[in-house]
Amino acid sequence: MQEMIVELFKSYMHIALVLSIIINIVISILGLVPSVFLTAANLAVFGLWEGIAVSFAGESLGAAIAFILYRKGFRRLKNMRGFSHPKVQKLLKADGKEAFLFIIALRILPFMPSGLVTFAASIGSVTFLTFFIASTLGKIPAILIESLSVYQIINMEWEWKIISILTASIVIIYVSKKIGMSESTILKRDKL
Repeated sequence: MQEMIVELFKSYMHIALVLSIIINIVISILGLVPSVFLTAANLAVFGLWEGIAVSFAGESLGAAIAFILYRKGFRRLKNMRGFSHPKVQKLLKADGKEAFLFIIALRILPFMPSGLVTFAASIGSVTFLTFFIASTLGKIPAILIESLSVYQIINMEWEWKIISILTASIVIIYVSKKIGMSESTILKRDKL
């Protein structure tokens, strides 16, 4: 996917910046599509610091537009039975300073699905301005961490890429098995 976007940007270099921001907005609206491949394309085409700036602008604008669209389309969902859990209700009712700090904390996590944070905030009580400022401030370290990680991977020798992929695969398998064990323990306990 990254290579396809890099080729698109190179073919239309005069509007590559606008294309990147539009793609980022679409990713934000879709909600669960990771943006790491777009970040990698931005770094490959625009360079390190310009790529970070383009990714940051696209993600900030995308989050704002997604928030507005989600709020218009999904606000009525907060009264559904699935949202009746006390912790979910606390998140939905958070506003002001509490919501501001909560959104920043969630945005700082670089691989936290942005769409999930945007969705929860949009159906809750948080104002657009609070969401936008908190989201944007939280995205600064998140984009830096993600971009620098991707930049290092892009520029490492192929041997290190293989080692990184193998290590990541082992960690994913290990965590998946642990989660599976935890779920089976919970299910066994629930049956008792």
